[in-house]
Amino acid sequence: MTGDEQGWLSERFEEDRGRLAAIAYRMLGSRSEADDAVQEAWLRLSRSDATAIENLRGWLTTVVGRVCLDMLRSRSSRREEPLDTDALEASENPEQEAVLADSIGLAMLVVLETLNPAERVAFVLHDMFAMPFDEIAPIVGRSEVATRQLASRARRRVQGAGPVSDTDIASRRKIVDAFLAASRGGDFGALLSLLDPDVVLRADDAAVLIGAGREVRGAQEVARTFAGRARVAQPALVDGAPGLVWSSGGRPRVAFAFTITDGRITAIDLIADPQRLEKMDLA
Repeated sequence: MTGDEQGWLSERFEEDRGRLAAIAYRMLGSRSEADDAVQEAWLRLSRSDATAIENLRGWLTTVVGRVCLDMLRSRSSRREEPLDTDALEASENPEQEAVLADSIGLAMLVVLETLNPAERVAFVLHDMFAMPFDEIAPIVGRSEVATRQLASRARRRVQGAGPVSDTDIASRRKIVDAFLAASRGGDFGALLSLLDPDVVLRADDAAVLIGAGREVRGAQEVARTFAGRARVAQPALVDGAPGLVWSSGGRPRVAFAFTITDGRITAIDLIADPQRLEKMDLA
């Protein structure tokens, strides 16, 4: 490839980088992993015969989709579910696509984490980026009909996690309040009764820096993590759902976002990144 061809190819790729990053972020929920997926797409493009690619944008989308699917499957096999609470804004304007924004929100990211890798890829590419099923099918290795079913299952799960009603907020508030009381009192048994057996505690990079574990799984381990702690945390609404906030100097330092299913806590996300906290609705 000549220098001119390389320059043209690089320019075309940069024009689409923001959109590819937005797609990868929605699939992976991690900004760093999304960047890795986009970089891998560039490496594969640079090693390919670009002149033979009729639809470069579609080709890049397919490559990013396959890379993300592999990453999701690898993550599942290691039982790792990183949740990065920054969000990439999708837009027809590539400059806007590349910046951090609240286009998804923590609640949607949590729901997407419950989908299996193929469901997540099918849902993101079709419902969020309007990619036709006949183009998604080869990415997930399914027939077009099966791919439609994947997206349909994912859509039902996402729609089932819609806005929380006042009644749900009240019931979830009771659970979070009971969790806070049990944590402060060191009541291990009470904590266990509130936690789903497969509960997961996740912390963002900023929370890890102040001493939180990156990821803790299982009711026993999560209960041990909180027993006798959370003394300075206070009840709050975190993006409209009952949660906790630890503040210092009049500013929120850590938000505790709870996912509650069938009366049990199934996930707790610790968000300490200052930029993310500024964008969150904390009441």
